Amino acid sequence: MSLSSEEIERYARHIVLRGVGGPGQQKLKKARVLVIGAGGLGAPLLQYLAAAGVGELGIVDDDVVSLSNLQRQVIHGTPDIGAKKVSSATEAIFRLNPHVRITGHDIRLTPENARSLVAGYDVVADGSDNFDTRYAASDACFYERKPLVTGAVGSFDASLTTLRPFETNARGQPNPTYRCLFPASPPSGTIPTCSEAGVMGALTGVLGAMMALEVIRAICGFGEPLVGRLLLLDAMGMRFETIAYDWDASNPLNGSTSLR
Repeated sequence: MSLSSEEIERYARHIVLRGVGGPGQQKLKKARVLVIGAGGLGAPLLQYLAAAGVGELGIVDDDVVSLSNLQRQVIHGTPDIGAKKVSSATEAIFRLNPHVRITGHDIRLTPENARSLVAGYDVVADGSDNFDTRYAASDACFYERKPLVTGAVGSFDASLTTLRPFETNARGQPNPTYRCLFPASPPSGTIPTCSEAGVMGALTGVLGAMMALEVIRAICGFGEPLVGRLLLLDAMGMRFETIAYDWDASNPLNGSTSLR
């Protein structure tokens, strides 16, 4: 898939970048990425993927823009209040990069529709704000063999990892699933919602951009992805820590007793 002269100029800083170059930029143009959520994480994630030249972006979100979103969901603006987030995000992406094709999915991702949603994409990025959606997305990506970049934010903390549990590691062991990292959802009511506890708006921008970097890495193949590693960010002290996590043989997806 060739790049036009306009695209060569637009992506010039990628094309001269070791690890991306012309071949990597062509991979980005061919790529189809599904982003779950057009909110705090999805906003910067979508913008950086569009700016990078990802050929097609799918957006899953059934919400509308509200005034309280605008403290962090920077893909939307004051005139968008009351509009569907999928529509608002689509318009913003088109203004940023008209070379990107956009497919809006104005629905909530559920266990029933997750596999059909992720099946048509090369990479999935989950910026949702609840465990039900995260489990549905990660299970679907396992069965459809799609790399999943998943991030989460608290008030002043954030986490990020990449999941490729349909592949094996250097030891010949399956890569861990999301259920290896979080075997079960926290009991209802134990984790306050964003509206209850608050969230630092700039933190969602930092993590959303880092999610975009993981997606671009997955497409172009440079560097070391966060497979089997959980990146933790503490915004109070501006500290980053990466902890390793491993495959749990008891997990229900690729565990030793699971049905394959």
